[in-house]
Amino acid sequence: MAVTWQHAIVVGASSGIGESIARKLAASGTSVALVARRQSELERVALASRGAGGKAEVFAHDVVDFDATPTLFDRIVATLGGLDLLVYASGVMPPIAESEWSFPKDRHTIEVNLLGAMAWCNPAGAHFEAQRGGTIVGVSSIAGERGRRGNPAYGTSKAALTAYLESLRNRLGRYGVRVVTVKPGFVDTAMTKGKPGLFWLVSADQAAERTLALARNGQGGFVPARWGLVALIIKLIPSFVFRRLNF
Repeated sequence: MAVTWQHAIVVGASSGIGESIARKLAASGTSVALVARRQSELERVALASRGAGGKAEVFAHDVVDFDATPTLFDRIVATLGGLDLLVYASGVMPPIAESEWSFPKDRHTIEVNLLGAMAWCNPAGAHFEAQRGGTIVGVSSIAGERGRRGNPAYGTSKAALTAYLESLRNRLGRYGVRVVTVKPGFVDTAMTKGKPGLFWLVSADQAAERTLALARNGQGGFVPARWGLVALIIKLIPSFVFRRLNF
């Protein structure tokens, strides 16, 4: 059964898919807390959302400031007057050269894409378990379906995020909580700008629309859906063949 939400937190709301999700939620009547590092960009999104008749509150926060997350979560819930949706859309994908081995880049990727998600989903999971309902949406990626050569840490972070969200789904489902994993392909955002070899490119608005449709139905899936066929094919490729592919 499709659901609607009254109060939502969107982490990573200053750009890309997160911004589009936040705008669409606000336009639909949801009171939205916008969370991201850049205060000025959050203010821009909030201004546009309010101008369209929506309700948006700004909370500047770096997702790698893990110790600050629980207190900020409680403050946001109190400000909104409740919570029934958390969207974690923060993500980074730093460029990695063929012969580059950068632990600082790898660590930051894991911290933002995975540990940041865990830091926000933990209090949300506890909150939704207690109230016996709610929705958690995590933006993973098709890049997590196999270990690709181009950016090992990014693929690892998304594979781990997918497994983590499945664990939450199994843990929280008995309490009426929905945990939805969405896996975009190529989306036209700052993260993909200028990268070669992109196909089936969709806008952030299109990705957000598909993400919210999946979330309303309590289903995970690929964004857009045709990437599901690609994922199936990729999984069936033998390892000795896959390692020879240039992606």
